[in-house]
Order: sequence, then C-alpha cells, then structure tokens
Amino acid sequence: MTAGQDDIDALIEMMAKLPGLGPRSARRAALHLIKKRGVLLVPLAEAMTRVGATARECLNCGNISTGDICDICESNKRANGQICVVEDVADLWAMERSGVFKGRYHVLGGTLSALDGMGPDELRIPQLKDRIGAEDVSEVILALGATIDGQTTAHYIADHLPGITVTTLAQGVPVGGELDYLDDGTITAALNARKAL
Repeated sequence: MTAGQDDIDALIEMMAKLPGLGPRSARRAALHLIKKRGVLLVPLAEAMTRVGATARECLNCGNISTGDICDICESNKRANGQICVVEDVADLWAMERSGVFKGRYHVLGGTLSALDGMGPDELRIPQLKDRIGAEDVSEVILALGATIDGQTTAHYIADHLPGITVTTLAQGVPVGGELDYLDDGTITAALNARKAL
C-alpha cells in the first residue's frame, strides 16, 4: 500500500468510529468527501480544526460552547427561574431545537447506573445543587430519558432537592425513548404537559 492509501484507510477507520457509521458507511462517506474535496473535504477539515481548538464545556451548565460560559447561560432572558436537567448535550440541543423551553439547562453527563459505575459523584449533581442556590431557581424540569436509568436518576435528584418544585416530562415520551430521537412536536407536548415528580 502507498502512503496515500494508508492516509485514506486511517480516515475511513476514524470515520467508522462515529455514531451511526460502520466500516461500509465510513468508506462511502470518505470516498464522497475525497471526490468533493474542494467543496466538502477541505472546508470540513478546516471547520473541525477550528472547533477542535475552540470548543469546550460550559463551566456553568455543561453545554458545548466556544467560550467558558455558553450563550444560554449568559442570556439574562433565560434567567426565568427554570432549569431543565438533561442527560447529555445532544438532549439539550434537541430541547433547544423544539424552541419551546425558555429557561436554562444543566447537563448531567449521564445517568445513574451501577452496571456502568455511574454514581452521583460521577454526574454533575453537586453542580446542579450549587446552581439552584445561586440562580434563584424555582423549578427544576427533569428531561431525562424514559429508561430505567433515566427514571432512577430523576427520582434520586427529586429526593435531593427539598423545597424546590421538581417536574418531569409527561406524555409523548415513550418508555425507553431518548430525547435526541424525538421530533420537535413530541418534545413540545412533553414539556408543556410536564408533571410533578
């Protein structure tokens, strides 16, 4: 194999590690990028370099941002006393895509799972408690997946937030469903019909 082929194989191997791409899909995507290198491959590589250099976790909520504090946390318009707790950044982006929630977020970084070694100390639950005290929070909305781990996490958080209204998403979220895979209308219905936990 030539050095050039090694580079292409390395690209395919890296792309195959992305969610939703196996070796065949990665190979097709890599070939498409190479064929369209001027309009796709080079701009993609440049964008990835920029994002690699600037993207970081928001120190406040855990969202991905290019600054230490994300735009949502910096916006005074979002300081309405509501914090929506999500499992990961993909769920935050799904909620934002729906356009219905106007408060702030808190990314846990996972859910409680004894099998995966994820206890309360591995999640961003202590930071959530700190924010509730510092940001005059009146309601915590738990927008966690309707999985066993998601519901266990929701109950754990609710039990450790005395004196705060804790609600959870309601109808429209199927059991075992994850927010990132739901359409905007379902997320909107679930948020609007949230219920006390």
